[in-house]
Amino acid sequence: MSHYFLFLALHWLAAGLDLQVVEVISIYYFPWEYNEGLNIEKEGFLMTQDIVVKRDAFKAYDIRGRVPDELNEEVTYRIGWAFVELFQAKTVVVGRDVRLSSESLTKALIRGFTDRGCHVIDIGLCGTEMIYFATSHLGVDGGIMVTASHNPMDYNGLKLVRKESRPISGDTGLRELEDQVVTGDFSQDKIAGIVKGTVEQYDIMKEYVQHLLTYVDVALLKPLKIVVNAGNGCAGPTLDALEKVLPFEFIKVYHTPDGTFPHGIPNPLLVENREATAMVVRESGADFGIAWDGDFDRCFLFDEQGQFIEGYYIVGCLAEAFLRRHSGAKIIHDPRLTWNTIELVQEAGGIPILCKTGHAFIKERMRQEDAIYGGEMSAHHYFRDFAYCDSGMIPWLLVAENMSVSGTSLSQLVGARMKKFPVSGEINRRVKDAQMVVAEIEKQFVASGAVVDYTDGLSVEYDDWRFNLRMSNTEPLIRLNVESRGDTSLMEKKTGELLAAIEKLG
Repeated sequence: MSHYFLFLALHWLAAGLDLQVVEVISIYYFPWEYNEGLNIEKEGFLMTQDIVVKRDAFKAYDIRGRVPDELNEEVTYRIGWAFVELFQAKTVVVGRDVRLSSESLTKALIRGFTDRGCHVIDIGLCGTEMIYFATSHLGVDGGIMVTASHNPMDYNGLKLVRKESRPISGDTGLRELEDQVVTGDFSQDKIAGIVKGTVEQYDIMKEYVQHLLTYVDVALLKPLKIVVNAGNGCAGPTLDALEKVLPFEFIKVYHTPDGTFPHGIPNPLLVENREATAMVVRESGADFGIAWDGDFDRCFLFDEQGQFIEGYYIVGCLAEAFLRRHSGAKIIHDPRLTWNTIELVQEAGGIPILCKTGHAFIKERMRQEDAIYGGEMSAHHYFRDFAYCDSGMIPWLLVAENMSVSGTSLSQLVGARMKKFPVSGEINRRVKDAQMVVAEIEKQFVASGAVVDYTDGLSVEYDDWRFNLRMSNTEPLIRLNVESRGDTSLMEKKTGELLAAIEKLG
């Protein structure tokens, strides 16, 4: 596409868009053909053009949007530049996932950093948690991971942290970053006289793996057979490095990083994506299976029969593991499903602490309480010694150690808990007015004897069953979770009643 026609097309597009969410601004534009990528070291930023920058990609906790319409090289260049100004960063860590657009977006991001005089440590293809680790371990001023995790093929995004791997979200700098990216002055005279920053290629894998191994006693680990499904995402290289130092036999599924995702987007939360792992577990006679999402900040476990284990039960399992070594420690958990976690933590001599759902809230509360571990039912697991960040590698290592020491299978470890506290699993429903639906459900389902909590949405608790209903932060959705005390029929009945009421209101 010629620059002239691109210029006209952008003006035409801007004229037809809602300017409440889009601003037409003047930036230094570099010519590029998106399908061919961009050699920014050669071409640089050459001319001023009118460009449409959408605010849609700036979410509550990260940056995520369609490429190139909502997120492109112009935007990531600006993000790097603005990050330096906003957080006074001198050195940052940058990494990327396997998506086809990630490399060019990362190059532009790095150029934004270096044009503002910031030194960049580029750790290359990695998982999001490796950015968290590198940022805190190397003591730098921030880190950015270019990833869209489990989002569709045409998406990409950025996850950002400050010093000590503290999250950057809406109320900790992301809104200010958004405003600067959209309205800031990025003219070349702004960087006149600034000494251009340098880029350092850095292999963090050895240090990262060494840190992972501090969570378990390798000498106690048995030679377990484990199915590992990387989903053609970023987990494969880390598993290869761990394989060299652990006694496990890995049966690898969709192992090679491949940004075309030939077997579908790596999202094990989708029921249709689970069978690939479950089938290999059953056919190989493996001890258990693991599947990761694209940037492997979450892992999902399957028992020796190939049954998918809800992340809720793993929270309790990991809490027990930490409390065996740290009696009296504090454990943070979210309010969607709670009874199993609370009971296990209290029985193990720990202190359960309720916190609003979301990584920024969990991490901040963990710091406030000096909690050793925090877990969400969505398979996000947070660790104090991992800079209070979430990891998709530490959880399964702890489970494998538990199985090795106890001599029990995964189904034995969690099976009794699944029967004692059966759950619905998270159910999403699209509604026109989520706030109204939640308010009406409260009127209909809160009766005498109910305990009501508003920590995150609406939680209603009776003696034998409870539910949580909350609104999505980003979509017109409500999310329902139901659990009971040992009565699957009651849980299913109440789930049905709630869904019927939601459908009627929606």
